[in-house]
Amino acid sequence: MGLEQGASAAHLSAMFIQTETTPNPNVLKFLPGRAVSAEPQEYRTADEAAASPLAESLFALEGVTGVFYGSDYVSVTRDAGGPEWSRMKAPILAAIMDQFVSDAPLFRNAVGAEEASGEDSEVVAEIKQLLDSRVRPAVAQDGGDILFDGFDEATGVLTLRMRGACAGCPSSSATLKAGVEQMMKHYIPEVTSVEQVL
Repeated sequence: MGLEQGASAAHLSAMFIQTETTPNPNVLKFLPGRAVSAEPQEYRTADEAAASPLAESLFALEGVTGVFYGSDYVSVTRDAGGPEWSRMKAPILAAIMDQFVSDAPLFRNAVGAEEASGEDSEVVAEIKQLLDSRVRPAVAQDGGDILFDGFDEATGVLTLRMRGACAGCPSSSATLKAGVEQMMKHYIPEVTSVEQVL
């Protein structure tokens, strides 16, 4: 973990941004010391990033292929074949600092709530509650997120979507099978397996 300091020309105050590595070597987590996003947001393309001035600024930097906002952090994904973190870190820190020192809105438009898909079954409600209370806080510590995608009540297959540092992480399959699947099977016997969707 590193500690970075910088100052904006428009402001005399300094801002400290901590950086943390994640289990995914192509993702770094940046902690600006303040709230980032009430709801996790992920941007995987420059077109998607147009919804947020910070994400757009980060995608403009060489080697950035993904941006994820957590409650108190920004995780940035780099192209595995692109520049090293030692070259990318300073411009990323500058973009994050400019955003938070300026107090400009993080999003261009209000972030829409997830579409309601009708009322969940009792099993689906239990799955979502377990994800929100036990799984998501744990993976957020590593700069990622896991979202409910679907549950096939006939087969017991639960599908989840991984975002941020979890997407493409070398250890994500092990986390999904050894951690999440075992927990789900223990607490919710209707779950027979957990699969990842892209």
